[in-house]
Amino acid sequence: MFCFLVHLAVFSMLAGAAATNQAFTSSGMMNITSCPITYYGQKYDKVYDPNICSTVTCDVNGVATAVSDCGPMERCQGNGSCILNTVCTVAGSIVIDFVGRVHSVPDRCGYSLLKPSLIPGFQVFGVFQERRRRDVSFVDRVILQLDGKGLQISLEQGGRVQLNNTVLTLTATAQVVHGVELSKDRTGVTAQISASNYTVSVHFDGDTALIHMTGPSGAPVHGLCGNSSRTLSEDRVSDHSSNDCEIKYDDADDNTINCNASTKWCNLLRWTPFTACNMYIDPQPFITACTQTLCKYSPVDGLMCQFPDAYARVCKHLSNVTMKDWRLNTSCSAAPQTSCQDKLCSDHEFCGEDNISGETRCHCRAIFASKYKPTNSFGEPIVCGDKSASITLANCLLEDDGIDYSILHLNDQDCKAKMDNLTHMVTFSFNSSNTCGTVIMANNSQIIYKNTIMTQNISMFGPITRHGPVRIDFSCYYSQPDVKSLGIKLKHSSVNQQITSGEYVYNLTMKAYTSADRLKAIEYSTDIELNQQLWVELKTDGLDENLLAIVTDSCWATNQPSPVGSLRYDLIINGCPNPTDETIKTEGNGQGTSNYFSFNMFQFTGKTGDVYLHCKVVLCIRQGNTCTPSCSQGERRRRSALPKYEDKHPAFITMAWTS
Repeated sequence: MFCFLVHLAVFSMLAGAAATNQAFTSSGMMNITSCPITYYGQKYDKVYDPNICSTVTCDVNGVATAVSDCGPMERCQGNGSCILNTVCTVAGSIVIDFVGRVHSVPDRCGYSLLKPSLIPGFQVFGVFQERRRRDVSFVDRVILQLDGKGLQISLEQGGRVQLNNTVLTLTATAQVVHGVELSKDRTGVTAQISASNYTVSVHFDGDTALIHMTGPSGAPVHGLCGNSSRTLSEDRVSDHSSNDCEIKYDDADDNTINCNASTKWCNLLRWTPFTACNMYIDPQPFITACTQTLCKYSPVDGLMCQFPDAYARVCKHLSNVTMKDWRLNTSCSAAPQTSCQDKLCSDHEFCGEDNISGETRCHCRAIFASKYKPTNSFGEPIVCGDKSASITLANCLLEDDGIDYSILHLNDQDCKAKMDNLTHMVTFSFNSSNTCGTVIMANNSQIIYKNTIMTQNISMFGPITRHGPVRIDFSCYYSQPDVKSLGIKLKHSSVNQQITSGEYVYNLTMKAYTSADRLKAIEYSTDIELNQQLWVELKTDGLDENLLAIVTDSCWATNQPSPVGSLRYDLIINGCPNPTDETIKTEGNGQGTSNYFSFNMFQFTGKTGDVYLHCKVVLCIRQGNTCTPSCSQGERRRRSALPKYEDKHPAFITMAWTS
């Protein structure tokens, strides 16, 4: 009976405390599974159970209700005493603090997550950044500050850990760095510090941060994870925030999101097998965080599974309940692991799933991409130097369009891009010692250097290709008050070839002229100046003009007799003028048995040898058919509706000039 009087003394101290309904189990000689409560064979309506640090009371309906002695940040040790043992969860832009409150970070700034008053100089920060949307942020890295501002350990996406900007190499075996135990496994990185009888453990997998704190109860804890009443703006940290981090954006709603389905998914935390944790951890803050995120942001990059995974891990920390089969009942992967492990992205990128392949890669952050996508560009404007030029593209923008930078080159196929391993920016360049097939042209006041970024020849990939064609033209303009003649001469006044195409046998002649009337062909002795306009006529003999037409399908220049020389400049593409060269014009193409085109004379940059002009000519049957390519010359963009000709034996003809 003495024991019971002790319990009654405890009851008097708890008078007026709020009660919470919980499920109970037998504890020693005390049975609290039903009412009335039995204790050493005696029946009571109210008892104190030190195993759960709670007073258990039977109400008028026979339901057992418990009031715990432990505060919201404490857990019972099983001997009537409470100890600080709590977890803060940071997932996406949501912070679920130590007492279960939900905070939503509205911007891309740095915030104080944890500042324990009894661990001097120690603080945990969270830095938030946008990903696929400008108006939704995610925790991007977690920073542990030691000894005031002297030492900082940064836990980042991809499992990278830096000590004052020096990358550390970690394994599953913990190593101590300035008093902090650091380790890394397939689930992420963990940092743990013990001081003043407190232990703080921070686990970060690149998407979700769990901050677990244990120690004596009673000490105040500040930061978004703490139990203080500070506002969100008061916990913002300027040292870890960019100047524009508070700028608000309002992207268009994602019409692929089904908020009702997302809400139903998030409420799985109230169903089996999560009910095993519901008695220890209130699922509502996690359901709220899950719903707020998935009703705004598309469920990509494993986002749907982050919240149930975080709930399961918090439950294990605070109750030792392990829900081994929860992944089997959902669409989440069977093994908990970070898919972006060791995938290191630059500051303007984040790691996520590719929309097509499903593999992880570095994506452009939404704010960075918004500078380029409205103009369909892939990077910064060309930088023109003294007889040199470079153009820098963002690899994440190229990959967004399914472009592999490694198959791109300049006019010279040997001139490929160089990628910066830190920024993942891709740079193409040329200079006077390595011109990379740059074409030089001139007008009365300027010299123009032109080059093109393009994909490799499709034939190099065999009969199939998984890459669309790429063509990015760029030019540099230089003032040139005195443009001198280069003394260019044609090597042949005309070129004549006999062509056999199926049943047709005809002669094909290529001649060059200095005037549009094409009355006098250029002779070998004629000097031609750089940028002088020329007319080239392609004429056949032996074809019925009422039945057939010839189409100049393509013309291009190389620095070698071979039409597949390493340097190449296109004049006519798919029957139409090169859209980047305004000096090229076609006349009568596909309208008869002859046609011609004009262009301004040029020379390959840094080359003083021969230039070879190659043309591909095909036959087109005129009956019931149109043979004239449809080209829009106004916008100087190639919009060629190819004529419906089919010539299995096209003709190739070549003319050369020299300087």
